[in-house]
Amino acid sequence: MTSGVSQPVTPTPVDPVDVPVVLLCGGLGTRLREASERLPKPLVDIGGSPILWHVMKTYGAHGFRRFVLCLGYKSELIKNYFLDYRMLTSDFTLRLDGDHEMTFHTDHREEPWEVTFAETGLTTATGTRIKRAAHYLGEAEHFALSYSDGVGSVDLTAGLARHVGSGLVGTVTGVHPTSRFGEMAVDGALVSEFNEKPTRPAGWVNGGYFFFKREFVDGYLSGEPDEMLEHAPLRALARDRQLGVVEHNGFWHGMDTYRDWVELNQLWDRGEAEWKVWSD
Repeated sequence: MTSGVSQPVTPTPVDPVDVPVVLLCGGLGTRLREASERLPKPLVDIGGSPILWHVMKTYGAHGFRRFVLCLGYKSELIKNYFLDYRMLTSDFTLRLDGDHEMTFHTDHREEPWEVTFAETGLTTATGTRIKRAAHYLGEAEHFALSYSDGVGSVDLTAGLARHVGSGLVGTVTGVHPTSRFGEMAVDGALVSEFNEKPTRPAGWVNGGYFFFKREFVDGYLSGEPDEMLEHAPLRALARDRQLGVVEHNGFWHGMDTYRDWVELNQLWDRGEAEWKVWSD
């Protein structure tokens, strides 16, 4: 005999293979001019590979396979990188006579990825880029989203599970960025503690790793050409109490300036790239 009290329904787990990842790749990257004057920001390299590749490898390590790149500034260079992917990542011999036969000598980076390239406009705002590429999401109930200009040891498996389990329309990863200034704890006239780069300032910031239900596209994105994701859409989502957060206390670092680019490359060169959650 039942009590008549409804029991909570456990959401069915979602396989990351079925979750497309939308990557915003169309910005001008003006604050990174020293490194991106000739390249779109997503192709600026860390350790010899574009930061876009690092972001995709992070998702790939958690089982995500489908990517939708929202292109804009110098989109042809991003397309060419993937079209020439094997050549760029392998040793090979090229015969310059006949049919220009190529013999590859090393295993190139085989990735089980499906990548869709969506032209979303040169100066289009972030929210509008998502709206314009939404038809490439297929029948997926959920999708992931990233700016493709920040790296971190983010647990995307746990993030997806939290998002699906919450039933909310959106979920964002909250991070504590590293301060650019040394921080001191003062006791009277003495410094009692000194930290060169404290990693836990007060408050959380948007870490750029999102999960959304498909309804976010039609319910919160207007499609106006100047609609920033971070303005009306996310503010409305928060006002409706439909934006959850996954707190990430591990490594995270954005690449907004030349200084950021240098620091990330130094970490990679020293073997201290904590965002490298994949195996070679």
